[in-house]
Amino acid sequence: MRTRTRTRTTTAAGRGVAVALASVLALAGCTASSGGSPQDKGSGSPASAAASAPATPARGGGSGYEGPRPQDQNLLAWTGDPNDAGHVTAQSAAGVGGRVTLVRIVLREQITWSNIWLGLAGIDPNAKLADCYLGVYDAQGALRASTPDVSPLLMTEAIAKPLPLGKPFTAAPGTYFVALLLNGEWATNALTLKATGAGISVNAGLTPPNLRYSTILTGQTVLPTTVNLAEQSTSTINTGWASQWYGIS
Repeated sequence: MRTRTRTRTTTAAGRGVAVALASVLALAGCTASSGGSPQDKGSGSPASAAASAPATPARGGGSGYEGPRPQDQNLLAWTGDPNDAGHVTAQSAAGVGGRVTLVRIVLREQITWSNIWLGLAGIDPNAKLADCYLGVYDAQGALRASTPDVSPLLMTEAIAKPLPLGKPFTAAPGTYFVALLLNGEWATNALTLKATGAGISVNAGLTPPNLRYSTILTGQTVLPTTVNLAEQSTSTINTGWASQWYGIS
């Protein structure tokens, strides 16, 4: 009898231990499934971690959109998206004849500069043009290249057109100024150019010799080999001679 009593007692005790162990294991499982320590959370597989990681937002607020670039239109650079050059600007021969008009452009990479694209908005079939040029000055005011007289090209086809430089040149990254010189006689509102319409506000925050849009000198019949950019003036553009659009190829 004693032996049987002991066996029953031992069996009962063993069952109690098994039940207790099962309870402990069940409790541990619940704890793990409801979220453990930071170390436990990071111990999952790489695939699980990647799946649960938040997505990195795309540039441009998540849309992935970037604005137009010159290369999208087979150009190397431009003073601005031509789609924004919706304004048409005009000036009298008395207002800009013989003045050098400068539009600043900043190059971010080296290019071979062969053409200046001008947005010709309107022509004057009765104009008498002569000594009209486009050119490029560097940040020191040195003339790097210029076109031949473009007077005949300003009398035909009111479109965006490339005007070839007399000789292409290698333009290193940096600041340049596209120069326009007009001479002759024309109807003020007939000979017109595409522009941004910014006018006065285009130079916000800038002073000579770094104005984005300005005029310099008077009485010129050719583009001078050097100009003093510290003499940039806004008196003419403040009368409505809006900043012209230019492209480079």
